[in-house]
Amino acid sequence: MSFLLQVATGVLGFFLADRFIEGVMAQDITVIIYAGVILGVLNFFIKPILQILTLPLHVLTLGVSALLINAAVVWLVQASFAEMTIDGFLPLIYTTLVIWIAGVIVRTLSG
Repeated sequence: MSFLLQVATGVLGFFLADRFIEGVMAQDITVIIYAGVILGVLNFFIKPILQILTLPLHVLTLGVSALLINAAVVWLVQASFAEMTIDGFLPLIYTTLVIWIAGVIVRTLSG
């Protein structure tokens, strides 16, 4: 169930970012779905490992480094698709925040 929530979060987050953030462009909904699935897979399998490895950095930066690590994962996903672009650092950070908010919404709705 958690894996499906991660995928739903990724798809919803990329969809909202494409619609509302200037500088985020996806060719069509299929690209958004594929990107969301890849983001869900990375968040489910790779992100816990990254969190453990960067725990001292999280402590030193009071958790701000988590935003940058999440942004790096989002950048990696968008770099995998030629049909999706995020132009610049601020749109990347905004997209990361939108995906985080989408995760909060999905987890709240799922109970």
